[in-house]
Amino acid sequence: MEIYTKTGDKGKTSLYDEVRVAKDDARVESYGTVDELGAALGVCRNYIDDEELKEEIMRIQNKLFVVCENLATADKDKVKHFIVEEDIHYLEELVDKYMEKAGEFTGFVIQGTSKSAAFLHLARTICRRAERRIVTLAGQTYVDPHVNKFVNRLADTIYAFARYCEDTTIMVDFEAELNK
Repeated sequence: MEIYTKTGDKGKTSLYDEVRVAKDDARVESYGTVDELGAALGVCRNYIDDEELKEEIMRIQNKLFVVCENLATADKDKVKHFIVEEDIHYLEELVDKYMEKAGEFTGFVIQGTSKSAAFLHLARTICRRAERRIVTLAGQTYVDPHVNKFVNRLADTIYAFARYCEDTTIMVDFEAELNK
């Protein structure tokens, strides 16, 4: 299989269902940003020592392929795999689990007090951008509501992962910083 097809040289690309669209189409923007998120989570995995967390992230990366399939298919009848309520519930369980592991915080933690947390916070912001792109697409055409709900909950999940990975010895007294 050749990597280059030359079919995109004029600014068009094919969706999963062979519909041709502009490369800056809202659909391409949405699944492209989800693809970027998956890559960012791959970077995160390489800076995390906790094997269980690494497995959780890989499971999420695999689920992002389902999100991309939904976003990259114009004809909803041709989508083969779906995000389901159980997927969203799984993320909620992860949020609860990792926020509990992170423990109570008595101040603000500067984002990125460890390498793993820094990369996770970056992934979280990419996830929020993906969510915004999906909202834009949903304003133009049908998007399965479970997809947006999943991505919204995923940003919360990644935040919980980052909090868990933060070096809590580096705390900031927010009020003191504001008054400087």
